[in-house]
Amino acid sequence: MFTSLRVVVLGACLLAFTAPGMAQTWTHEGGTLTLNEPPERIVALNWAATETLLLLGITPVGVADKAGYSTWVQEPALPGDVANVGTRVAPSLEAIAELKPDLIVTSTEMAPAARLLERIAPTYVISVYTQDSQPFERAREMLLTLGQMTGREDRAESVLADIEQTLGQQRERLEQAGLTDKPVALLNFLDDRHIRIYTPDGLYQKTLDSLGLSNAWQDAGNFWGFASTGLEAVADTRNSRVVVIDPLVPGLADSLASSPFWTYLPAVRNHEIYRVPATWPFGGVYPVKRLAVALTDALIEGGSDNVR
Repeated sequence: MFTSLRVVVLGACLLAFTAPGMAQTWTHEGGTLTLNEPPERIVALNWAATETLLLLGITPVGVADKAGYSTWVQEPALPGDVANVGTRVAPSLEAIAELKPDLIVTSTEMAPAARLLERIAPTYVISVYTQDSQPFERAREMLLTLGQMTGREDRAESVLADIEQTLGQQRERLEQAGLTDKPVALLNFLDDRHIRIYTPDGLYQKTLDSLGLSNAWQDAGNFWGFASTGLEAVADTRNSRVVVIDPLVPGLADSLASSPFWTYLPAVRNHEIYRVPATWPFGGVYPVKRLAVALTDALIEGGSDNVR
C-alpha cells in the first residue's frame, strides 16, 4: 500500500495512492504520468536512472549500456541477468517492448523517442544534467519520485540519510586531520597534456561542499559539470591539492614524471598529488558518497609527487 509523501517534484504529485489500484499522477519533463499500481517491471535508459532504481532495492528488467555501467559506474552493482536494451543514445524499442515493462525511466536526451516509448509503457522523463540545473538536487528528486511511484518512500529517505551521515563522518575525519585548509582540484587526464577538470556547477561540488573543501577551479563548466583544458591550467590552481580520478591513460605516470612542466607545478613539488578510484561524475546521488569516502581516504593517507 502506498502512503503520501509531501515532496515538491516538478509540479508535485496531483493525487496520492490510498489503496491498491487507485491512480496517482505526476507531472514531469515529458508531460504527465499516471499509474494505477506500483510498477514492478522497470526499464532504465540511462545510468543515473539505473543507479537510482538499484538504490531503491529494485532490479530493473532492462537497462541501456549494461556493460558500460559495470565498467564505469560499478556501484551499486547491477545483477548479471538484467537485459541489455541497446545504447543510451539509441536503445532498441523492440528490445524494450519484449520486456513488457510497466514503467520506463529516461531523460530529455531521448525526447525524439518519447512518444514511441509511451506506446510501450508509461514513461517518466527527468534530466539530472541540463543547463543551470543543480545535479545533486535533480538526482535527489528522481530518487524521491521513483520512491513514490514504487511505494518505497522510506527506502528513498533512508538512502539520502545514509549519504548525509557519511558526508558528515568524512568531513569530521578531514577536520580532525587538519586537511580542509587548502582548495582541491578534481580532474581526469585525457592524455599527458589535456585534462577534464570538475567545476562548481557539477555533481562533485556537492561532495566538496559537504566535506568543507573548496574547489580550486572556480570557472563555470558545461552542464555536465566539467571543463576540458590543457594541463597548463593546473598551474592556476595555486596552493591547492590536485586529486586525479582514475582511470589513467596507459603510460601517463612515466610521461608526467619526465615532463618539466608537470614537475614544476607547486602541488607536485609539495607532494600533494592524490589518486582516487573511478567514480561516475554523471550519475545520481550515490557517486557523491563514493567520492567523499575515496577522497577523504586519499587525503589522509597522504600525497605524492606523481600519479602513482
